[in-house]
Amino acid sequence: MKNINWNEVPDQVEFDRLIPGGYVCEMKCVVDMPAKEYLKIEYDIAEGTHKGYYQELYKSKSFWGGTFYRSYKEKALPMFKGFLTAVKESNPGFVFENQEKRLEGKLVGLVLAEEEYMGNDGKVKKRLYVSAVRSVEKIRKGDFNMPELKKYQPAGSKDGFYPVDDSLSDDDVPF
Repeated sequence: MKNINWNEVPDQVEFDRLIPGGYVCEMKCVVDMPAKEYLKIEYDIAEGTHKGYYQELYKSKSFWGGTFYRSYKEKALPMFKGFLTAVKESNPGFVFENQEKRLEGKLVGLVLAEEEYMGNDGKVKKRLYVSAVRSVEKIRKGDFNMPELKKYQPAGSKDGFYPVDDSLSDDDVPF
């Protein structure tokens, strides 16, 4: 093993996981992806006990966990307009003018819900995702719906189970 001065290595920082709920957030970085017609939006918690959560996570783990996407494809325009409305209601005087960089530094209310997913280690895990965008006033008042946990469903499964293939005989099964 190489020689390491352990006195110079910072201690591991523990993080409380964010819980599902409504958060007032600041959009930190907005990048247009014109070929796919969406905005990639990095955000951080702007108020409350978890203020700066993703910045601290990044300092500790070199990972930015607060990201969501907003499509501006033709069929998604009503949802994108809803997003812009929430931003306008949260930032009086804000004018978008189709310039994504104007969103940076603006506040918005985000409802973070949980979903299950299959991890690289083959285990079902949980993560937060942005389930809804609201005005900061609605988040502060608790005026939003909290979705249930999205359960992991393997591809091709129904209610977590694969349909039985009755066309196979016992001779076709390799074990």
